[in-house]
Amino acid sequence: MPALPSQLSVLAFDFGTQKIGVAVGQSVTCSATPLPELKASNGQPDWHQVATLIAEWQPDAFVVGVPVNMDGSEFDLTARARKFGQRLHGRFGKPWFEMDERLTSFEARTLARAQPKGKGKGQGLVDSLAASLILQSWFENEWPRLSGAAQQVKDSRDDHA
Repeated sequence: MPALPSQLSVLAFDFGTQKIGVAVGQSVTCSATPLPELKASNGQPDWHQVATLIAEWQPDAFVVGVPVNMDGSEFDLTARARKFGQRLHGRFGKPWFEMDERLTSFEARTLARAQPKGKGKGQGLVDSLAASLILQSWFENEWPRLSGAAQQVKDSRDDHA
């Protein structure tokens, strides 16, 4: 895996067969913001829309929520989400990371219902709210380990300079 920058910009995806939630975040504050959801046809987004998002947000990496059953077992959608991550990498040449997405859609629906009416967000962004929860969880649980490895690579390069 290529070394990651110490300050990382990430696009996260909550994969679905009809809609794909999207969020953007960065490692400095470990925060994530939902973006408009992408329509999908049998799990395939409009790749031109994805390319537009990437051109706009310039992410260093992708995080894809990978669904598993509550007992940790995998099912059909698990493999499809991983394949989506591999396609992102293949098309755009950036690393991708998977993140367990258990209960994020449930939590996102709860958050959407709690938002005051008239805010314009609510139910229409449930999948993107889930993507932002997935990304925040990744920043909390995976990024510290990865950024430590990235720092070790940088320190090693500095020692040999």
